[in-house]
Amino acid sequence: MPVTKTVRGHFFEDFKIGQVLRHATPRTVTAGDQALYTSLYGSRFAVQSSDVFARAIGLPRAPLDDLLVFHIVFGKTVPDVSLHAVANLGYASCVFGVPVYAGDTLSAHSEVIGLKENSNGKTGVVRVRSLGVNQNGETVLDYIRWVMVNKRDAAAPAPDPVMSALPQSVPAEDIVIPKGLNLAGYDTAAAGSAHLWDDYEVGERIDHVDGMTIEEAEHQMATRLYQNTARVHFDLHAAKKGRFGRRIVYGGHVISLARALSFNGLASAFRIAAINGGRHAAPSFAGDTIYAWSEVLDKIALPDREDVGALRLRSIATKDRACADFPHQDADGKPDTAVVLELDYTVLMPRRL
Repeated sequence: MPVTKTVRGHFFEDFKIGQVLRHATPRTVTAGDQALYTSLYGSRFAVQSSDVFARAIGLPRAPLDDLLVFHIVFGKTVPDVSLHAVANLGYASCVFGVPVYAGDTLSAHSEVIGLKENSNGKTGVVRVRSLGVNQNGETVLDYIRWVMVNKRDAAAPAPDPVMSALPQSVPAEDIVIPKGLNLAGYDTAAAGSAHLWDDYEVGERIDHVDGMTIEEAEHQMATRLYQNTARVHFDLHAAKKGRFGRRIVYGGHVISLARALSFNGLASAFRIAAINGGRHAAPSFAGDTIYAWSEVLDKIALPDREDVGALRLRSIATKDRACADFPHQDADGKPDTAVVLELDYTVLMPRRL
């Protein structure tokens, strides 16, 4: 029998605790990647948009959008981790490291840290810790995610379950402050908002007001930009035989839409420092209109810094429902049927000096 040269991807029974997966295709990122990202989501955060603005706060030039870095690193893991995924279930302990600039080369590897077969015997949950680094070996992203993966053979024996508890949030001491950052020169008018860290209160809720409709071509273009090869996003012929009968939008696409929408109310949240946790509550499809609202969960004073603080936020994205009444969960904790994303993340924001 001839040996196949094509990559078939890992099924659930192919994963082992402690297994290290070195992901293919290092990627040199360019200003073109950032321009295409902006065209897809319309993100308006000044630090990522203007070299002049970035230099005024001590950075060498405008860094790439934090979520663009997340998606590129994530995309590298897909052929080895989630090619046969039923669903990407959640994220935790995600720390953004050194900023990424046009010309940097990113690569990634993952370690399997959790396995548990589902009761149906046909799928299982795989948890991995993935690390993205630049050409100098510096960490740009370190995160955990878990994904439901199909089994190749339902009769394959189940592994011993390993699923340790995860921290609720990234501690303040693990937050990375970009080298040279000095917010004394932060221009609130150019940033688009006079509201700084001092002006937000724990428990405050912000309706980001605007909505954005997902287009079929755009979500596929975005996912190709990240070199994410998951078939559920592209192969309509196969998708017609699946549960939904159509292509599913990459969950990260919804995350980026929610982040871009959050500019209206959080314009000075200039850097994502961490993703504490997150889950995709329901799938999204082309034609859905995404809205978002955010709640301030915590205000974090950072050690030895008076110019910058951190806000821990919960952002909720909905489809085809505006967020003026802040849809989330009912009294029993069941998500509102319009909710597609719940993301708990930490942002950096200037303080008043």
